[in-house]
Amino acid sequence: METKLIRIAIWSAVVVLLLSLFWLPALWLFVLLIPIVAVGYYDYNQTRHSILRNFPVVGHGRWIMERIRPFVRQYFFESETDGTPITRMFRSLIYQRAKGSLDSNPYGTKIDTQRVGYEWIGHSMAAKHHDSKRPAPRITVGGPDCLQPYEASFFNISAMSFGALSDNAIRALNKGAAIGGFYHNTGEGSVSDYHLENGGDIVWQIGTGYFGCRDKDGNFAPEAFQKIAQKDVIKMIEIKLSQGAKPGHGGLLPADKNTDEIARIRLVEPGTQVDSPPSHSAFDTPIEMMQFVKQLRELSGGKPVGFKLCIGRASEFVAVCKAMVETGIKPDFITVDGGEGGTGAAPLEFSNSVGMPLREALSFVCDILVGFDLKKDIRVIASGKTFSGFHLVKNLALGADMCNSARGMMVALGCVQSLECNTNKCPTGIATQDPKLARGLVVPDKAERVARYHKATVNSALEIIASAGLRNTEDLNRSHIFRRVSQTEVRRFDEIYQSPTPGSFFDDEKPSKFAQALKEASPDSFFPKHYLAETDEGLKEVS
Repeated sequence: METKLIRIAIWSAVVVLLLSLFWLPALWLFVLLIPIVAVGYYDYNQTRHSILRNFPVVGHGRWIMERIRPFVRQYFFESETDGTPITRMFRSLIYQRAKGSLDSNPYGTKIDTQRVGYEWIGHSMAAKHHDSKRPAPRITVGGPDCLQPYEASFFNISAMSFGALSDNAIRALNKGAAIGGFYHNTGEGSVSDYHLENGGDIVWQIGTGYFGCRDKDGNFAPEAFQKIAQKDVIKMIEIKLSQGAKPGHGGLLPADKNTDEIARIRLVEPGTQVDSPPSHSAFDTPIEMMQFVKQLRELSGGKPVGFKLCIGRASEFVAVCKAMVETGIKPDFITVDGGEGGTGAAPLEFSNSVGMPLREALSFVCDILVGFDLKKDIRVIASGKTFSGFHLVKNLALGADMCNSARGMMVALGCVQSLECNTNKCPTGIATQDPKLARGLVVPDKAERVARYHKATVNSALEIIASAGLRNTEDLNRSHIFRRVSQTEVRRFDEIYQSPTPGSFFDDEKPSKFAQALKEASPDSFFPKHYLAETDEGLKEVS
């Protein structure tokens, strides 16, 4: 190969010299030839890449093609139903609604209605007329112990931190929330100046790092929390236990990203690496967690306090509900994040293989709350790949009171799904801290887009509800949604996700499908004291 490389270099030089005899400017070709020869020599002698050693220079084509592959696929070969994590069909829908352009669909569905998993709502011959000028219904969040209940939209902005998103992205989202009358969740990066600038309603998320409400050792600081929580613009407080994209996985803020501004907002030392542990230090048991909920509610002046989680081991959520019953302390809301939830960066295995998907998690949480007769006082919020009116309707039918969307709102801002969120090179200026890229996001324009997308999607959900002969979101139930479970069988959601009778977990005869979780769970421990497994002889203790 080395001899061949030398021969090619020599013959190329000879050809250029011969050309120069007839056309002198041909000597300029050496400007290209010399660097190519140098690269070839380096490729041949380097030891990191076998392809470059065997195919100097031309081997770089592999990396070039690998780099442009996602863009070629997205813009030239992707069908309407392809594309992950968001299909082109839904990206187009969000863009159309955000821009206020035509969002109708020509020539019928592009979805295979015979595929297993296809879902639809059963419409009524007594369908109602939906007046889009009527105010959309609001959902009251606040249980018996809440002194400042909040009237929320049933579609809102999910948790995304400043630091993960640019300052202009945060400004635009919050301004859009202010225009449209819905809330904006801060994410665990705390309340930044950009969240407060435009006066949109805020849900302050408190993560395991207690950013914005921590002492120098990273422990929860009540005084720092109270100072922010009592601001009028903060409407609710959310304790983040886990998120769908990486449940049970802590976070890390690298020292080079920990700028003076981010350090000031998060109450950390600038220029240092800051770790977010996988679990909270403010409580160790479900009972202590309920006491923490009570503490935050009191410190905030009686505002709604809830928690967000991705369901893992079922008995752990049952343990939390048992703690609610034992202490009499209830959260005002619970946000259920599906295992398909998104994030700027997560290990592949956690994104793909950790955490219960939203449909199963949402139905499970609602059923457990119903079984303990807690659902009447606790609002449930669904989060995870919610982009359209029908997505909202499905979640509401399963038992959710409201829905959050993160990636849907990002696409409304102009996200092109370039999948560069973890590189600080987001081309649309959304998921980056590079001021040159963030400058491209014009706040007033994008805020209007977010507000239009929200309004059109809420209106679409209400139109679908009206088609079923219903008036309000609370009228939906599991009997309204159908799913194809095989080529020849269709079942309703109430047949797939069978609900317990309210309060039935206090009876001697408990529903069998929850027996394992109910027996394992204890209000004074997140972990089961004894693990149970199904055997030929029924549920038995296992080591």
